[in-house]
Amino acid sequence: MKLMNDYSWIRGVCYGWNRPGSGKTLEDNRRELGYAKRLNINSTRIWLSYQAYAEDPEGFLNRLKGYVRMAWEEYGISTMPILWNGNGIDPAILEPEYWAESGDAYNTAVVEALKDEPGLIMWDVMNEPSCNEYLRNETDEEVKARKTEKMWNFVRHFCELTKKLDPDNPITVGHTFAQDVEPTIDCVDVISFHDYLETRSRITATYEKIVALSEKYNKPYINSELCCLCRSNPYDLALEVCNEYKAGWYVFELMIEGYWSDVHGIVYPDGTIRDPAIVAALFGFYRNKDLSTMVKPNPNKEGHVYLAIKTMEEALQEKHVLFKGERSNTDAILEACEYCANILECSEMVPMYEPPTAKIKALRAQEHPDVVECRRLGYALVEALKKNCQIL
Repeated sequence: MKLMNDYSWIRGVCYGWNRPGSGKTLEDNRRELGYAKRLNINSTRIWLSYQAYAEDPEGFLNRLKGYVRMAWEEYGISTMPILWNGNGIDPAILEPEYWAESGDAYNTAVVEALKDEPGLIMWDVMNEPSCNEYLRNETDEEVKARKTEKMWNFVRHFCELTKKLDPDNPITVGHTFAQDVEPTIDCVDVISFHDYLETRSRITATYEKIVALSEKYNKPYINSELCCLCRSNPYDLALEVCNEYKAGWYVFELMIEGYWSDVHGIVYPDGTIRDPAIVAALFGFYRNKDLSTMVKPNPNKEGHVYLAIKTMEEALQEKHVLFKGERSNTDAILEACEYCANILECSEMVPMYEPPTAKIKALRAQEHPDVVECRRLGYALVEALKKNCQIL
């Protein structure tokens, strides 16, 4: 695709299309891109591997081309391939000897294979050049400066090689921080940065820096990684600020899987989701945080809290005759639990880290659910209803 002046229309995801060890096939990609299409995603950012290429050059390129073509032709989803990855980098590849030996050949083979594909949106020559132990663990400032310059030389070399091989498609570098952008800005067509900052003011300050660089160098910009639960960078906040600055984006990442599954990802492999608020944010809808306009749910408006509590009381009641007691079966208890849990969840009165309905589902899946555990859950749900609805 030709260089554009504005990439605010990009609604992308980072995607582990062929993550090492995942065993993903093109059919797996097809199913998962189906999820992306339902989320109105129009681009994917994918990691390539020079090690995987070295093991089987022809197979690697065929698999890659198959993915790019399938994504574009079947779903209208473009691809931004990442040629090199700064995370966990082997310092040996930073040496010019490596470039001559095999680095240039790998880079050339990939560019030649994809440069005429209609689904190629741009090249990300390197992901996060500054995010690695090679630079972060260096305590000697003079040595670190030399290492940093060596990294920038690597980036510049492969930017120049990629542009020479493919003068038509734009190139970028997915920088870790806004302050990393300028050393290689003369080599790229599109400014790209990552945002995992912790508060609205810090995120906004980053965009202000990027806008200033964009105006200074007359180049468009994108945010090619954002959203992380463990970095206080929630999806709704990160996307809201991103859209305020009219930046195209690539959320990290589409699937909930692998090493990052507990802090990143939108969709589980079976098509379920972690948090509906993430999906809403993708479509530009954000949670109301204005206490003056917020309308709090009233779950007892039609008396259903009373009815749910009564249903649970009946389910937990023990019937006694002389020397004999009888408890309700677990089906009746769990039915009452679901009644209470649905009210609590849809009225936002319980944490969703482990939703009550998920606990109910797990108990129902057991061949013989423990009746004491079911009763304990039912009791807790009624207590939560009484507390939140102020029922004595």
